[in-house]
Amino acid sequence: MTFRRILPAVLACCAVLTACTSHSADGTSGGAPPASAAATGTPSATSSGPAGGDTAGPSEPTGTGTAAASPAAPAPKRCRTSDLKASLGPDHPGAGQENFALVLTNRSPRTCSLYGFPGVAFVDGAGDAVTPDPERATDQPEQRVTLAPGDDAWSALSYSDPRITGVTTVTPRALLVTPPDETTSLSVPWTGGKVSNTGKASVPRVSPLRPGSGA
Repeated sequence: MTFRRILPAVLACCAVLTACTSHSADGTSGGAPPASAAATGTPSATSSGPAGGDTAGPSEPTGTGTAAASPAAPAPKRCRTSDLKASLGPDHPGAGQENFALVLTNRSPRTCSLYGFPGVAFVDGAGDAVTPDPERATDQPEQRVTLAPGDDAWSALSYSDPRITGVTTVTPRALLVTPPDETTSLSVPWTGGKVSNTGKASVPRVSPLRPGSGA
């Protein structure tokens, strides 16, 4: 009788011990994790480098990315008077107008640029002005003209035929042409005949410089 009473108690103790040493579903012990696992942990998502001072090289970049655009090339320096030669194209008359191309050619070995209006003066043999200064065609847009060696830029020089307007006239000896932003002029023989010297009618007009020779 004594053995039968003790046996159920022994079995109950064994059941309790089995529950205490049972394994979790992932096959590890249900107790506290080993000290080494707790100390290692998992690196934070905001970590800026390898965990634990790893000396491996940098990781490969992700994403496609975009290459930085190359900086824009600087604009060529402006053409100086010494870089240029001036010439006058033939007259292309029309509708009572006289129309000439005033041409500036880059005779230097470097590329340079022009922007705006040339200065123009009709002069006599002594270099003195014999007419009012030509007007600027400010209704026309200005543009930067880049001239490689040998390239041309031109300005339209136009005025009403003085014979039609009946104004007093003078025949200049030359044109003095000053490139934009310069103070030294180039002399060009004037072959266009008589021009107005009154400043009231038939006043010559010059356009901004543009690419080409105006031919």
